[in-house]
Amino acid sequence: LHLSIRRQRQMCIRDRVSRLCPSDKRIAGKCCELLILIGVVRSGLGIQSQGLIMGGNGKSQKRYFGTDGIRGRVGDFPITPDFVLKLGWAAGKVFAEGDKRGKILIGKDTRISGYMFEAALEAGLAAAGVDIHMLGPMPTPAVAYLTRTFQAQAGIVISASHNAYPDNGIKFFAGDGRKLPDATELAIESYLDKELTTVESRDIGKVARITDAAGRYIEYCKGTIPGSIALGGLKIVLDCANGSTYHIAANVFSELGASVTTIGTAPNGLNINMECGSTSPQRLIEEVLAQKADLGIAFDGDGDRVVMVDHTGSEVDGDEILYIIARDRRRRNVAFGGVVGTLMSNLGLQLGLEALDVPFVRTDVGDRYVMEALKKNGWTLGGESSGHIVCLDVSTTGDGIVSALQVLVAMIQCDASLQDLRSKMVKMPQTMCNVKVSDKQKVMTDGKIAKACLLYTSDAADE
Repeated sequence: LHLSIRRQRQMCIRDRVSRLCPSDKRIAGKCCELLILIGVVRSGLGIQSQGLIMGGNGKSQKRYFGTDGIRGRVGDFPITPDFVLKLGWAAGKVFAEGDKRGKILIGKDTRISGYMFEAALEAGLAAAGVDIHMLGPMPTPAVAYLTRTFQAQAGIVISASHNAYPDNGIKFFAGDGRKLPDATELAIESYLDKELTTVESRDIGKVARITDAAGRYIEYCKGTIPGSIALGGLKIVLDCANGSTYHIAANVFSELGASVTTIGTAPNGLNINMECGSTSPQRLIEEVLAQKADLGIAFDGDGDRVVMVDHTGSEVDGDEILYIIARDRRRRNVAFGGVVGTLMSNLGLQLGLEALDVPFVRTDVGDRYVMEALKKNGWTLGGESSGHIVCLDVSTTGDGIVSALQVLVAMIQCDASLQDLRSKMVKMPQTMCNVKVSDKQKVMTDGKIAKACLLYTSDAADE
């Protein structure tokens, strides 16, 4: 029945796109592939769309900021030293508080271009009269946490997350450790059109290095689980993706009592996310089996994503991690409201949560939209299949280490293996198809494609 309905939907999509794009069969074919993918995962399953998919409502006025900061290939605009220097200056002008000196933290992952952009941001911020506190290589969620605890005006992370080393990006956190609101990003962009000016020499920003940043974050991570929980007896393999958790993660889990083996902890600036980490867990799977470990944990390059591996070598993705955490919170009567997923969340997650009587809604893909839905509903738990998990009761943003710890709490308190816990959720068959285009922005804002999506998703919602 499911396949029959799916085929009928695909025929309907093809018919609609053919009528909307009658003159170009190649484009129509690609649109069909894209819409079928969107349709299969939407299927009228309680979506809370933010209205930004395909740019359908015209709300996006930003030229540089995407859903997760500014990102691209190093050397290609805007990921160039001159632009990043101007970006630092623009951010400094926005965050400077009148006559008071502002304070901004800067952290980075381990890719080689981070040194260059760190220097550029430092110069721009100093020119705007803002003091800079350098963190060095530090997970993205650590920057969010430290920004809040140091009462800084903002935190900046130099990272392209799970991408390979030729890419890099700049993302910001507000003083409360959360992503910047649209209004602030637009304000920063407005300064990019202005001439860069330097404050008086006596007002130039000063630079300091926070030498105990790693230790502070390690203690914070350990404090997100009950003090009565110990990991003694657990044998864990950690894959740090040669990224910013390389000097953090092992300390967290070993200090809580686990026996830890690590891979992906020798960054050289070029090997971040290279055949390792959450996007390539095969090496971790092999190591878990070879070590006869209880489980494996893989982070991405900046530490905001996590996937896990059970003792049989089976991967446990973000949907399953979300389910395990939600089930454990429900069992312990810990209030969290409901769960926010995305268009890509597996149907098995929704059905599993329904069986637990846990509300579930979907948003467009992107942690920004997950956070918006959590705020709107007053909930604390959400995430994506990729392993970007948000536990707002203990963190302000997605945190791979903290999310993994929540799963371990469930294992210990239920006296169950990771395999036992993940088996409670039955995943449904799901395939993701990537459609290559020459101009992504043009396709995503094309009116005909947006119209076809709207027509299809309206029908799906009615079903």
